[in-house]
Amino acid sequence: MNKTWIRIVVVTLLAAVVAFWVYFDKQRQHTPEQQLDTTLNAMPAWQVIKEQEPVLHQRIIDQMAALQKAGEPEQKIIDTIQPQILHLQMSRLQNAPDANVVNYMTINMEQTAAIQKVSDDACFRFLYPAVKGGVNPMRMLDKDLMTRRMQADADMMRAAYGKNRHTVTPEEREAAVTDVRPIMKTLADKYGEDIQLLQMPEKAVGKEKLSCDMVQEMWAKVLALPEQKAAGVIRLAVSEVE
Repeated sequence: MNKTWIRIVVVTLLAAVVAFWVYFDKQRQHTPEQQLDTTLNAMPAWQVIKEQEPVLHQRIIDQMAALQKAGEPEQKIIDTIQPQILHLQMSRLQNAPDANVVNYMTINMEQTAAIQKVSDDACFRFLYPAVKGGVNPMRMLDKDLMTRRMQADADMMRAAYGKNRHTVTPEEREAAVTDVRPIMKTLADKYGEDIQLLQMPEKAVGKEKLSCDMVQEMWAKVLALPEQKAAGVIRLAVSEVE
């Protein structure tokens, strides 16, 4: 079973959802840096970055302000900031306790399902922005889900620094590979050659619904595992992004 399937899917998924909380209000595109920081401070995860990573925090503020001043569109700003926050989040997932890791992915999947209700195409763009262009989830999701999404991010990142911080062991990695193998085999048996679309989304144009369904089914099976096992698989899946 090709382990890269699950890794590639989670990378594209999390890269997309990170855009969620680097959103900035179009109505404030031309406000000073102080107002930009005030807007971002309303987001719990941004507060954690400010506390834990002051250098990164200032760099992002400077970049966003420069891009705004240059009149760059919203998506350009998201695309510039997104990889930096993704890198930080993936690193924190390795040290966050099991419950926080599982909650983080559970809400990711809740977002994906909500966006697919808008359209299969929006879901596909959300998961694979590099293929057809991304979407801004902030413009599609209700306030409650957005609030829970941002709080889950903050809780996970803060817990990774807390007294119950997790340490990944080689045994955990081996167990995660074992745990995910039957899940991928079940999906391969059900979807046949189409399972390869998880690894090659550029070939999934025209099969957007199928692609979104497979991603959600895969993660539903992972999240159905006992919490410790599910967390181990998630950490394995995102480990290559650190």
